[in-house]
Amino acid sequence: MGKKQYKFSSKAVDCYFDADFSLLEKLVSQENAIIITDDNIASIYKETFKGWKVIAIKPGEKNKQQSTVDHVISELIKLQADRETFIIGIGGGVITDIAGYTASVYMRGIKFAFLPTTILAMVDAAIGGKNGVDVGVYKNLIGTIRHPEFLLYDYSFLKTLPKEEWINGFAEIIKHACIKDAAMFELLANNSIEEFQNSPAKVAELIKRNADIKYNVVSGDEFETGERKLLNFGHTLGHAIENIYKLPHGSAISIGMAAACKISETINDFSATDGKRVIDLLKKYKLPVYLKFDKEKVWKVLLMDKKKAGDTMNFVLLNKIGEGIVKQIRLHQLKELFNQVRKKFAKSPLGDLGV
Repeated sequence: MGKKQYKFSSKAVDCYFDADFSLLEKLVSQENAIIITDDNIASIYKETFKGWKVIAIKPGEKNKQQSTVDHVISELIKLQADRETFIIGIGGGVITDIAGYTASVYMRGIKFAFLPTTILAMVDAAIGGKNGVDVGVYKNLIGTIRHPEFLLYDYSFLKTLPKEEWINGFAEIIKHACIKDAAMFELLANNSIEEFQNSPAKVAELIKRNADIKYNVVSGDEFETGERKLLNFGHTLGHAIENIYKLPHGSAISIGMAAACKISETINDFSATDGKRVIDLLKKYKLPVYLKFDKEKVWKVLLMDKKKAGDTMNFVLLNKIGEGIVKQIRLHQLKELFNQVRKKFAKSPLGDLGV
């Protein structure tokens, strides 16, 4: 097991990499703790959670809504949770969002921690303090920025992770490589998802490398006024299409990254050769790279994106692989760029990798 501490403006977060679930009893009082998880995890790990108080919610992004938080709060009241209660979110990105958001608002804030169980949560969703819920099709419109006390990485939970969730998580890993780590891009290009699945040591090192990338970015820009915006690479179009078309988060972000590469080629002198390399890597990891989307429906959702400021949008482009940049693009120009991308998508020869 390796422990690493990441410092932020208001607190420090301890990360226990390659740890075991049993460590949880040493970190928190079982008597005061309440686990928030989903029905799938609660069922699979029923014996593991024996002796712990558990609130289980329905799985899936469609349930990341305020109504679910209201239900969790009702369950907390039934369990007589007070300001000494410690929330532990065990699951993927939906659970970390729900658990972190609920803990942030219940009794004006109680302590919480995460045990992420998916690749996506381990490298992205559980890190950085963002917790929130969707409002209909609008992603993460309501939420807080509040950090957990600690993260516990028990990689044994990945043994029950479905293949599609491995694919989902690698979209965020590829994102980190594109914006911050050209060497990791090469590592991914020289391996495959199956090789990482079959090598606990390889995947453990990859997860820690990605956690470092995100923590280093967030610690320098906790409230997203500068460099943290780079983490939105692929997320502008990605968030707009995710809930409309009921796409897995990784699939939506992958399509968003492919679109962002095309836009980078158009207005940022990003090499078309490098653009093809990004798309080829996404395809290699079995991620979709285009979508024939309804431009007006998607544009309407995109206009509610939190990255919009007046008549401009903060949009993440690539200078080169491993180096992202944030540019303000006027909305009328961005709409035209998206229309151009949509036309290219419609003519794409990429077959069954499309949606």
